[in-house]
Amino acid sequence: MTTSPAHIEIDGVPAADPASLAAVLSGYGHFTAMQVRDGRVKGLGLHLDRLDRATRELFGEPLPGGRVRDLLARAVGASGRRDSSARVYVYGDGPRVRVVVTVREAAPDGLGAPQRLTAVDYLRPAAHLKHLGGFGQTYHGDAARRAGFDGALLTTPAGEVAEGAVANIAFWDGTSLVWPTAPHLTGITMALLAPRLPSVHRPVALGELPGFRAAFTANSRTIAPVTAVDGVTYPVDEALMARVLGAYAEVPGEEIDSGDGDGSAG
Repeated sequence: MTTSPAHIEIDGVPAADPASLAAVLSGYGHFTAMQVRDGRVKGLGLHLDRLDRATRELFGEPLPGGRVRDLLARAVGASGRRDSSARVYVYGDGPRVRVVVTVREAAPDGLGAPQRLTAVDYLRPAAHLKHLGGFGQTYHGDAARRAGFDGALLTTPAGEVAEGAVANIAFWDGTSLVWPTAPHLTGITMALLAPRLPSVHRPVALGELPGFRAAFTANSRTIAPVTAVDGVTYPVDEALMARVLGAYAEVPGEEIDSGDGDGSAG
């Protein structure tokens, strides 16, 4: 029996491709986000690996890096923004895997605004995946901002730090960066920074936070100092932040356009 495609309208206008839109509206999928600078992306290989692993886990299919690069290069080129914020979304649609690329204005370079966070008892489901359907983290993030904070810090029921609502967090003990190991997403920026700076990965309890000297968050858009987690305050360690930004600046960008013209975008 053949199932006819759904009829979908947006603001009263029929969707041009209902089948593609229906897959996107399912809300089941994953994505990666990156900053493009002059057609290059730091950690592009890590982004491609992330997309392939998650596609295999969620849909049982590989996602060739060449296909992603072709689609990404095509979208960036069409946008006219060689400096941009790009996202690659992956959805399952029966036997097909659909890839959606969005290109927007680039995030500003340099250090982000200081962040005041509040701890919440919440962990993302399947936290190792950068998946869609982030209702919980958005809910807690919005609630934190209404309460006068800049964002939420996700923790376990036992009070172990996991990650920010939309970023990884690192604490500085004066010798090493301490990256929490409660269930979290290994962000690309985190993966690029940790090997380039003195780092340890271990559990971090909320009760330990007063013992750290500084903290910062890191995601695809920015690296930003953390000045408070609830009642625990931190100074902005200018030397530390300069060191972190310097380490990130040294990461070479990878060309998104492989130039092989293999036509694998189909």
